[in-house]
Amino acid sequence: MPKQENNKKTFSFIDLFAGIGGFRLALEDLGGTCVFTSEWDANSQDTYLKNFGELPHGDITKIKEKEIPQHDILCAGFPCQAFSISGKRLGFKDVRGTLFFDVARIAKHHKPDILFLENVKNFARHENGNTLAAVLNVLDDIGYKPFYQILKSSDYGLPQARERIYFVAFRKELGVEDFKFPEPTNEAKVIKDILEKVAPKDCYINRPDIKIYGKDKQVVDPRRPLQIGTINSGGQGERIYSVNGSGITLSAFGGGAASKTGAYLVDGKIRKLTPRECARLQGFPEDFVLPENRNVAYKQFGDSVSVPVLKAIFVEVIKKYPQLENKREVASLDKKVIHPKQFALI
Repeated sequence: MPKQENNKKTFSFIDLFAGIGGFRLALEDLGGTCVFTSEWDANSQDTYLKNFGELPHGDITKIKEKEIPQHDILCAGFPCQAFSISGKRLGFKDVRGTLFFDVARIAKHHKPDILFLENVKNFARHENGNTLAAVLNVLDDIGYKPFYQILKSSDYGLPQARERIYFVAFRKELGVEDFKFPEPTNEAKVIKDILEKVAPKDCYINRPDIKIYGKDKQVVDPRRPLQIGTINSGGQGERIYSVNGSGITLSAFGGGAASKTGAYLVDGKIRKLTPRECARLQGFPEDFVLPENRNVAYKQFGDSVSVPVLKAIFVEVIKKYPQLENKREVASLDKKVIHPKQFALI
């Protein structure tokens, strides 16, 4: 993983609801230094520890904001929750009891320059739009100018039709009145580009109810999946896709013979994707250490963020606020590192 040099200028960030470190990979690659991480899931903590040498702090709801180091950027892929009051102008106090409240209370206390948030596409329609309205109102209440947009991973050099909503909120004192999210790149990759040469035998699906009804050929739009068959009734996790198109969205949950990754026709055989292929679908580096348990790996990458999309957004953030690149010296950062031997104690 990238390491900062002590004589280099940088910006600091914290990584909340960190998962396995997608935000960290993106921002470290652009010169940032992570000073605090929180993730409650033990398996994700273990993967994070193996890759970054640090064990994330646990349940963010039990961590006091004053215990978190000062930082320039707050990153969070916070879970979507229903808020308690529907149809009203929800302020800071009204979101208590939701995990977004923890993002807001930390931001209110530390006042970082920028909040960088991610959630599922349906967040925009959740609770008939009231959840989105609540988040925007809270960000305004605590002193931020928020911008948001739904982006698709396959528009940014990844073969995955993953749509997510992204938020960038600038502290009002910075005077940022407009922000444009990145335009799609011209790079279009397909599933065939990320396949391993050899897949484990139990990734293959051999069943009598497999039906191939489409031709596995070059697709018109490589940024979209092309379904060419079904397994059983063709429900979720039972659809077969061409390797010449984009992959479907990785999922942390779901059933079916090809649950979590979808099924693909590879060299005349039907199979799921491997964990390394899932890592590639999310833009993780080749040296990223995968969990030994394949089902755990599928869940973690299904829950994770698309690193190249985050990087593309943050490049635009730096263009809008170039002072970030020279915020402070790396050596001066108050970074709390947890040694691996402490893992069993937390």
